[in-house]
Amino acid sequence: MATDLPEPDLADVTLAAVMQALGDESRLAIVRALKGPTVYDRTLAANSVGTGALLLLAVFGFLTGRPEFLDIAITYALLNIIGTLAVLKFFRFGDLGDPGEEGEAK
Repeated sequence: MATDLPEPDLADVTLAAVMQALGDESRLAIVRALKGPTVYDRTLAANSVGTGALLLLAVFGFLTGRPEFLDIAITYALLNIIGTLAVLKFFRFGDLGDPGEEGEAK
């Protein structure tokens, strides 16, 4: 009994392998986020999930030959960095704003 299924090309196999690896990475990061004893462990786990999504966008854009996905991935990377720094600053200082000089009269 012969099947008429087409053979998968290298791009399909590569994309499937990358998606599987990034799925495993995301599952491990979620476990770290749930079991992490400190806020910094949880923030690192969230950053890892964001980096995995960034890699998925970049690989998908490369394999499909669509460079606009790479632009989206770069934008997402900048948002990931800014978000991580904002969360870490909030947990360290308690706010995101500049309190200014305490003795300064306005």
